[in-house]
Amino acid sequence: MAVERPDPQDFGNPLIEIFREFSFEAAHRLPNVPEGHKCARLHGHSYRVEVHIRGEVDPVTGWLIDFGEIKKAFNPLLNQLDHYYLNEIAGLENPTSEVLAKWIWDRLVDSLPLWAIHVRETCTSGCIYRGEG
Repeated sequence: MAVERPDPQDFGNPLIEIFREFSFEAAHRLPNVPEGHKCARLHGHSYRVEVHIRGEVDPVTGWLIDFGEIKKAFNPLLNQLDHYYLNEIAGLENPTSEVLAKWIWDRLVDSLPLWAIHVRETCTSGCIYRGEG
C-alpha cells in the first residue's frame, strides 16, 4: 500500500521569513557616551544590515517577495549611508546600532512586510529591531 505524501511544493501557507543582506562603510561618533569612552571619538565601521521579511508564500510564485524588491526599497537608504558621516544624517545624530536599526525600519515599514532589521557594526556586535511593542 502506497503512502500518500504531501507535495513538497505545497507550503500550506505557513509563515516564512526571508532576508537580504547589505553592507556599507560609514563613520560616526557617539555623543552621549560617558566622558573618555572610546566611541566618543570619530571612528568607522563596516556595517552589515539584514532586512528580514515575514509572511505567507504566494502559491503562484512560490516565494514571499522577490529579493529584488527588498534591494529596490533599501537602495535609497544605502545611498544615504555608504561612505557618509552618520551623525550628519537627520535622525542619526546619536548613531548607535539601536538608533540606526530603528531609523532603517521607519523608512522601510511602509513598503515592505518587515519582521526585523539586524544591524552589525562589527563581526561580533550588533542589534535586532522588530518594531514597536
